[in-house]
Amino acid sequence: MDHPFPLVEVSGDSYAMGYQHGEQAGALVKHYARLIEKSTGVSLESLCAKAMAYLPLIEELSPEFVKEVRGLADGAKVSFEEALLCQARGTAARVPLEGCTAFALTGSATADGATLGAQNIDQEPEYADIMILLRVQPNDGRPEALMLTPAGQLGYQGMNEWGLAHFSNALFDSDWQMGLPHYPLKRLLLEQQTVGEAIGLMASHRTCSAGNVLLCDGQGHIGDVEYRPEGIAVPEADSPDATLHTNHYLSTEFRVHETCSVLDSRDRLDRLRQLVCENWGQITTDTVKQMLADHQGDPCAICRHGGTPGERFDGFHTVAGLIAEPGKRRLHVRRGHGCLGFWRSYDM
Repeated sequence: MDHPFPLVEVSGDSYAMGYQHGEQAGALVKHYARLIEKSTGVSLESLCAKAMAYLPLIEELSPEFVKEVRGLADGAKVSFEEALLCQARGTAARVPLEGCTAFALTGSATADGATLGAQNIDQEPEYADIMILLRVQPNDGRPEALMLTPAGQLGYQGMNEWGLAHFSNALFDSDWQMGLPHYPLKRLLLEQQTVGEAIGLMASHRTCSAGNVLLCDGQGHIGDVEYRPEGIAVPEADSPDATLHTNHYLSTEFRVHETCSVLDSRDRLDRLRQLVCENWGQITTDTVKQMLADHQGDPCAICRHGGTPGERFDGFHTVAGLIAEPGKRRLHVRRGHGCLGFWRSYDM
């Protein structure tokens, strides 16, 4: 059956948007905090204390983001510490909690030359139960944005009204350091207008651990940025019209850190590259949906149904999918596996 993610729409100033978010999704926000505790094996009290250590950095990045967190806490009737934990879940426990397959195509790669960005989100299955579509409509000149995110988390994958969209991949083999958690930065990415501006934002800030951001915008640009506490690197793309990424380093600068800790990452990337090449010049949103449902390499395929026992993501499933059409300001969202889930479309 078609069970879409709940749509939570908020507007106004930062505190008001946070309050409305918490008021509408308070039960899920509380469940998210408990799920972080369960998935990390660390007590909620300890996680909250660790999350608070990052508050000065988040405040320096965006006072408005912190105001929204305070509104979230009041609206959901949780402590500020718990609301802040939702913005630093992996950071507080020092455990990366997701793996993904993402890509962006434009120009000669697609059937009509339009830009497409897409991703499968691979997580523990319980995360599907606490995810929402969060539409934010600030009243201060910042753009409207639509994100697929756990309830209570104010920054994750999505697209803004200018067509800037971003997707992400977990990367590993990085020492955790004091730096920005990923999710506040991901929210700030949705306040940028172009891929160039988004890469500039990533270059201006140091993160606590490693990751990858894949980007596309309404002007037809695509891009990719790997980031670590020491800085960023831009991998060489497969083509000017195609950039693909899974869960291992591709950049010349950071490749030295790779230890193949995600065993199937290269296989997924090779399969994705094969599918893109086979459909080159004919790719539409329907083609992308088929790619995100591909099962070659089961159980560790692009459409993931668990994994190899003992592998880092052996209990992970593909819980959601996203496709952005930046030129049309349209985001397609799927709940569930690529092969079984239903897609819904949302316009900015």
